[in-house]
Amino acid sequence: MIAIGGAIGVGLFLGSGSRLSQTGPSLVLSYLVCGIAAFFVMRALGELVLHRPTAGSFVEYAREFIGPWAGYASGWMFWLNWAMTGVAEITAVGIYVEYWFPDLPQWVSAFAALVVLLTVNLLSVRLFGELEFWFAIIKVLAIVAFLVVGLGLVLSAAHIGDDQAGLHNLTAHGGFLPSGVGVALLSLQGVVFAYAAIEMVGITAGETANPRKIVPKAINSVVWRIALFYVGSVLLMVLLLPWNAYSGLQSPFVTVFARLGVPGVGAAMNAVVLTAALSSCNSGLYATGRILRSLAQRGEAPSFTGRMSRRHVPYGGILFTSMVYVIGVVLNFYVPHQVFDIATAIASLGVLSTWTVLLVAQTRLRKAAARGELTRPAFRMPGSPYTNYVVLAFLALVVLMAGFDPVQRYSIYALPVVALVLVAGWRLSRKHRSGYQCRTADADDAKELATEH
Repeated sequence: MIAIGGAIGVGLFLGSGSRLSQTGPSLVLSYLVCGIAAFFVMRALGELVLHRPTAGSFVEYAREFIGPWAGYASGWMFWLNWAMTGVAEITAVGIYVEYWFPDLPQWVSAFAALVVLLTVNLLSVRLFGELEFWFAIIKVLAIVAFLVVGLGLVLSAAHIGDDQAGLHNLTAHGGFLPSGVGVALLSLQGVVFAYAAIEMVGITAGETANPRKIVPKAINSVVWRIALFYVGSVLLMVLLLPWNAYSGLQSPFVTVFARLGVPGVGAAMNAVVLTAALSSCNSGLYATGRILRSLAQRGEAPSFTGRMSRRHVPYGGILFTSMVYVIGVVLNFYVPHQVFDIATAIASLGVLSTWTVLLVAQTRLRKAAARGELTRPAFRMPGSPYTNYVVLAFLALVVLMAGFDPVQRYSIYALPVVALVLVAGWRLSRKHRSGYQCRTADADDAKELATEH
């Protein structure tokens, strides 16, 4: 439920509306292709988790199978993903609240959401788990309701406002590819962002009672549920209304229900998508707190981020991430209409790097097993290593296409800056660890000398 709760966020509930208005009905194929890639990434993660369950998740797997530098880089890229995703989520909260209070500044709602979620995460892990479970339940029930109602409207060819639901919406209004193949390819990075957080299963495995039994079931169920919810929902959106009826200023779910003309339905759905944004941001604070603690324990993050409370809450990492969310609140004050696109574009870099690390680490695990150094778990990635190479090539295509999109181009601009910061941070952390080891060795020598005397 945590994985589903994290994955079903603004990428689907808000971002899909903007992408539909740009791409058209072909967005369904984009979600399908990215969903297939996500399936193989999840199965690679599953094999790694069953090899060695750990709360550090893919950071530890990157360190074990690729190298220390890979663990460091993947941990910080995962943090970048969730830090920027959190900015997007609290921005979405501000957009949703405007549905009821159009005169309320967007940054006020974003700041209020940050305060509530920060409080919840700092109190206890149990409270986070309970809240996230119910958040996820609300989202799942809402999507199921949308799928059932939407399917009924399509089958009955019902009128929704001035438009009629039906298969004709797939090809009407400019065709299946109204903006061309190029624009459809440009949508891939945004769609990959929508699938982000499915790897949360790996993060939570270290705090699960019986991961070897639970994780395979969780991974398989998450994959098909996410595929059904994402592909099914986007397909129904296209069938229910013309693709140009949607926009990035309102959740497409709200657009559909508001046009039904039933009093209060649009407002109810807006409340649901509001909880969806809170849920995903809640997951981000949880995950980054644990990843930063894992990095801090190895001297690869500021020591403050490794601090743990008596209730086993890594409050240092959570507070560190929340500082970025505060910057997001400030951006909501100055550039409220651009901050969502900027945040999701940069966050996509973290998603792509995380998926790449998982695929590469799984191939290294497979090679180590072939050399007799370890035993591969029974739960394996299908088609490996060939499926690894295909998905890695697909991810490279996604990065390449981002350079041609004026919105996603923010990620390309950020890439060299992120790379320089990672290199500088890695060298600094190595120097710090070396100095620490030398001081420890000197202290040990002094103790031994004092003992002899």
